[in-house]
Amino acid sequence: MSAEPLGLRPRVPSGWRVVASLVLAALAYATMQMMVVPALPEIQRDLGVDAGATAWLVSAFLLSTTIATPVLGRLGDVHGKERVLVLVLAVVALGSLVGALAGSLPVLIVARVLQGLGGAVFPLAYGLARDALPRERVPLAIGLIAGSFGVGGSVGLVLCGPLVELFSWHAIFWCGIAIPLAAIAGVRAFVPSSPRREPVPLDWVGAVGLAAALLPLLIGVAQARTWGALSAPVLALVLGGCAGVVAWGRWELSRAAPLIDLRLMARRSIWPVNAVAVLVGFSMYATGYLVPQFVQGDPAADGFGFGAGVTETGLFLLPALLAGLLAGAAAGALGGRIGSKLPLRLGIATMLCGYVVLAFAHEVAWPVYVGTLLAHGIGLNLAYTAMSNLIVAAAPAEQVGESSGMNTMLRTVGGALGSQLAGALVAGGESSAFTTAFLLLGAVSAAALLLSRLVVADRVAR
Repeated sequence: MSAEPLGLRPRVPSGWRVVASLVLAALAYATMQMMVVPALPEIQRDLGVDAGATAWLVSAFLLSTTIATPVLGRLGDVHGKERVLVLVLAVVALGSLVGALAGSLPVLIVARVLQGLGGAVFPLAYGLARDALPRERVPLAIGLIAGSFGVGGSVGLVLCGPLVELFSWHAIFWCGIAIPLAAIAGVRAFVPSSPRREPVPLDWVGAVGLAAALLPLLIGVAQARTWGALSAPVLALVLGGCAGVVAWGRWELSRAAPLIDLRLMARRSIWPVNAVAVLVGFSMYATGYLVPQFVQGDPAADGFGFGAGVTETGLFLLPALLAGLLAGAAAGALGGRIGSKLPLRLGIATMLCGYVVLAFAHEVAWPVYVGTLLAHGIGLNLAYTAMSNLIVAAAPAEQVGESSGMNTMLRTVGGALGSQLAGALVAGGESSAFTTAFLLLGAVSAAALLLSRLVVADRVAR
């Protein structure tokens, strides 16, 4: 058991300034996660590399997020969430600067690795909201912070086209500097420090072991399309990574102060939420890949799509962006009144409806708008916000960063699987392949909906 807090900086008078600062911090990461994706063909042409090479700009970002998030979340629990959050935002700004000045693909990959560390802003921001705000206001605050994940991704997709067409792909990274710097100013000015606790030594062996286990596993998944899903290198990487995860788990269970408390993760109030997170992440990242690929298809040459350019592609996602702003806040408000289990199940069911629409009605444009609105706007943001609130409510105060970091990591692992499998399904460039892919996402959402029945309802603050 950890010690009681020894001290806390006085809380600011306005909780909304705290929430606004934390939302801005979340947007610093969320906007950059997807903004680069529509610009990959332009980067490929400008740097003279092939599509397989530029795919590492996505894979490196996901790898960095997956490995660093639980470690940085744990560091926040030990050394102070506000301090670690400011450090993470500074690294994100540095990554954007490196990307803006990059003239080669290796340098650009380094920039994306640095930006990927920003995934830790979510567990850190959730913990700070729980520490700084009255209990009854925490669900709505987390709803706004969590909602910025989907909203920021949509903002990135919408802004990418105009930036690239008016300036160049470098403009994406120049824009990526401003948000984290503004967030640092807000956090330093308005967000109280976390409670000081008795120092706990960080399990550095566990941190290195987690990275060593996840790295080959995720590289194997990322390269499955290029090398072949059943090729010897991919199988060796995936099996080696799985063996590494098992070895890491045995190490963590033997530690008195582990990096990740696996016994906590096994609690009935936590593990079903994490399992659902893998499936929701699978669908989320796959949708972010499939919809732009589909609408950019040439109906005359490919037999599908609407011949959309980069800017027009962003417009297909604009309704989802606007709906996501409302859905995240609504999920947080509902969580404070009735708990977050119902919003979670409602969000997953809405995602399922959206995928059915996308699978069977994509010959004209309006069903694509509707399906994307349901799946990637309303449903995703309801589900993601509810999951975040459920984890924060279930975890002990001193382990919120650790628990939320693990949830984020598992969602990202699911996303890596989803984006790769979706890409493999539509690689042939046929309309029927998109139908199959969206039906798969519908099936994954149905599985998540069934699994969500096991989620323990959280207690409502009175």
